[in-house]
Parts: sequence; C-alpha cells; structure tokens
Amino acid sequence: MPVAGTTWLRALRAGQGARVVLVCFPPGGGSAGAFRALAQQVSRGIAVYAVQYPGRQDRLGDPSITDITELAEHVTADLLSWGAAPNLALFGHSMGATVAFEVARRLQRHDRDPLWLFASGRIAPDAPYSGRLHAGSDADLLADLERLANDPASVAVLRDEPELAELVLPPLRADYRAVETYVFEPGERLRCPMSVLLGDADPTVTVEQAHRWRAHTDGQFEVTTFSGCHFYLDERVGEVAAYLTTRLG
Repeated sequence: MPVAGTTWLRALRAGQGARVVLVCFPPGGGSAGAFRALAQQVSRGIAVYAVQYPGRQDRLGDPSITDITELAEHVTADLLSWGAAPNLALFGHSMGATVAFEVARRLQRHDRDPLWLFASGRIAPDAPYSGRLHAGSDADLLADLERLANDPASVAVLRDEPELAELVLPPLRADYRAVETYVFEPGERLRCPMSVLLGDADPTVTVEQAHRWRAHTDGQFEVTTFSGCHFYLDERVGEVAAYLTTRLG
C-alpha cells in the first residue's frame, strides 16, 4: 500500500492497512485540497489521494497543462509507479471526471483495471460540447464561475482582489482550455463498474445526459443524484462519503 505522494498525487489519508485507494481528480481551477473533507468521512478501509494539477498551490511554479490526455498520461504514470499492490478506485468531478475516465482507460491498457470509476458533475466524454471561454476575457471566466458556484460571493472577491485573481485565473483558464479542446478518441470500453453522480440542479449536466456514460463501460452502471447544484459535493460531503463507502468499503 503506498504511503507517500508523488509529483502528481497528494496523500489526504494514507490509511495503513486500507483495502482500497481512492484517487480524486479536482474540477477545473481546483486543487487536491478540495477533497480533504471527503477523505475524512469515507470508511477507514479506504485510503484517499488526490491529484494536484500543475500551476496551483504547492505546484504554483509548474507550467499549467492545457490538454486532458496529457494530464491523464502524467497521472497514470505516477499510479503505475506504485506497482501492483493497491486496488485503485477513481473519483473525478467536472473536468476531473474526464481526466479520471482517460486515466481509467490507460490503466486498463496496462491490465490495471480500476476497481470503480465515479464520474461526477460532467457530461459523457463523447457528448457534443462547445465552449470558447478559455479564449475570452477574465470577466467571462469569472461570470461562469459565479454561475456554477454555490455561493457567487466567493467568486466575486476575485474582482476586488487583483493579486488573488492573478494566481487563480491562469490555471483556471488552462483548465477551461483543456476541457473545451478535448476530443474523445473511440476505443475499448471500460470493464470496471461506473457510477455517475450529479446535483439535481446542476446547470452543466442533466440526468438524461448522465446516462450517456453508460456507453463507456461493460461493467455495472448507475446514475445517482444529490440535492444541489454543480458543486453539490461541497454541501453533501457526508452523503457522498457514505455512497462511496457502500460501494468500496
């Protein structure tokens, strides 16, 4: 069982003796710390690690990456460096769901099928999508963040604090570009179980759209809704932790 992080992975709860390692993938603009509360509430039998994308927090000096598949390649390499010991489950929210999906595909090609893939708050990889916010103004990016935020006031502060905005907006723009330029490449379906989670008031994905993920696995499949908007997880941590524990613990 791995006990140390890597360049791309941060240990939120190493969990000596844990049966499963849950690897969490943040949304666009997010960081590994977004999953600390979740890590504390899942079963003690589950170790929790989170991906730290470059360009933020302790990787502030690393150049941002604007390509989903490149992000997936780096994370996959770090996961494979752990060897064959851990049973890996993947949880990705929003952009992180697409990155987690691409990592799952790569792990399967190395005969390291994930135990489970949890895709949260995101349309299926092959769903039609168009967006050009990454090429727009800072104001456009902030307006979209406010649209998605549980509390728009938490985003509005960036308009009043330019020094903070200078730290937040460049990696956020890189993430938007990664999402908006992603092109799904057809390939072998996953073999692992897949759960799609979403808030019942999420403006970015409907229940009908969530079911489109079904085409990407031959394993068990389910769609589950929680009360809330795009970032429902922030307000439903206990419910989501219980959901994950039931399937992994």
